[in-house]
Amino acid sequence: MNSEAKIILAFLFNRSGKTKLSEAELYLPLSMELGWFSTKEAQEFITYALKQKLLAREGKLLSPTFPDDQVTIPVGFAPSKKTFQEKEEHGKSILESLITQISEKTKQDYEDIEHTIYQEATEKNILPEVAALVIAWRQGIPIADWLDAIEPTLFKENTG
Repeated sequence: MNSEAKIILAFLFNRSGKTKLSEAELYLPLSMELGWFSTKEAQEFITYALKQKLLAREGKLLSPTFPDDQVTIPVGFAPSKKTFQEKEEHGKSILESLITQISEKTKQDYEDIEHTIYQEATEKNILPEVAALVIAWRQGIPIADWLDAIEPTLFKENTG
């Protein structure tokens, strides 16, 4: 599961004050009001969230499959478009792959590590990918192999 996607969805639902929204009520704010994504990217994000089972369809409306009011939204949060676009061979994002590796090496629960990463990212005001690298390093997991994969996320041109 991708917590950045959860943050985006929680932000939209909390902002609207509603528990169910139409697709347009989700993708239009992402593209037109917030300028986080193009209209096409915003629609792709909704499709991604449905496939990841972060959203459930109830007729023509969508609702989060998680308690959106319990998601911490960092101050000044703006998502990286790479969240759902850049996938590795096995269909996992770089962050998801990092979390999986940390989980396997430390024998800790995936969700616990994910929570720790987002807590670290929020506290230190850093990207989740950087927080994951820090946590991996603290656990004695080599991070050099991940640097090239994460570099585009760190130095992406702001096109928003």
